[in-house]
Amino acid sequence: MFRIIFLVLILASSATGALAQGTYPARPVTLIVPFPVGGPMDKLARELAEPLKARLGQPVVIQNLSGAGGNLGTTIAMRAPADGYTLLLNHISMATSPALYRNLGFQPDRDFEPLGVIVESPLVFVARPQVPSSSVVDLIRWMAVQPQVKLANAGAGSASHLCGLLIQEALKIRMATIPYRGTAPAMTDLLGGHVDLMCDLTANAMPHVQSGKLKAIAVTSGKPLVGTPLAAVPTTARFGIVDSELSIWYAVYAPKSTPPEILKRINEALLASVKNEAFKRAQSAAGIQVVQDVRATPAGHRAFLRSELDRWTPVIKAAGIYAN
Repeated sequence: MFRIIFLVLILASSATGALAQGTYPARPVTLIVPFPVGGPMDKLARELAEPLKARLGQPVVIQNLSGAGGNLGTTIAMRAPADGYTLLLNHISMATSPALYRNLGFQPDRDFEPLGVIVESPLVFVARPQVPSSSVVDLIRWMAVQPQVKLANAGAGSASHLCGLLIQEALKIRMATIPYRGTAPAMTDLLGGHVDLMCDLTANAMPHVQSGKLKAIAVTSGKPLVGTPLAAVPTTARFGIVDSELSIWYAVYAPKSTPPEILKRINEALLASVKNEAFKRAQSAAGIQVVQDVRATPAGHRAFLRSELDRWTPVIKAAGIYAN
């Protein structure tokens, strides 16, 4: 009798699980953003949530869980049930954190299911207006006669820090690197003339360049940002800063062992969502590019993540950068 009851319970449980997966999603989906409200990633998440909601047929709830350079929210997402109802939006830090943090607690390529890279944003190398930048020669000459050139960044391992490392290596010039606790205070000091240079996301720096408060030296994309207010700004390669191409990519993840059919459903919804006209217009206006190549697939995302880990780990280790 007990054996029969046990078998019935197993079959009922299996049927319920199959039904739940077959009707996914049956309730709201949480998208964890491991950075504060109001930042670039939060803005992207909220712009993505609307078309994603339409595709999934359920609300997409943004949950900001900031702290530890994005690792707090990422760890919470890793530990969430593998049922497709908790997803993670994160950026290039998934490729840099393993080298930056000695006790990270997770491995991005081991503990998550990649669902697709959705957008990427180049950075723009900006300066206070008094810095000469008509050519790389002028810039280097100016640097050579300064007692100390101050290069701001948003903190160890941030996109602006990585960009600064690449530019210093390309120019063969060491600057006084000034780390801040985030982009906002770094930008405030640059606007105030307390530091000289900085790399920042195009969306953040663009309004200050347009107003004339900052000078755009070069963008880190492989080609000019046609159709944006930075269209006339040369790429770092064309400006003469070679081997400094860099984009900050954003991607979506699910906890490890999420069922394949649910992963497929989410990826299909993501692929359709980034083609939404309102979403594309919002990204284009900020100089952000929607990813429409193999990286937008789970397999392509996984391979790309591995290549980014291989790219940044030696750079960070050679620089001796540690966040803890």
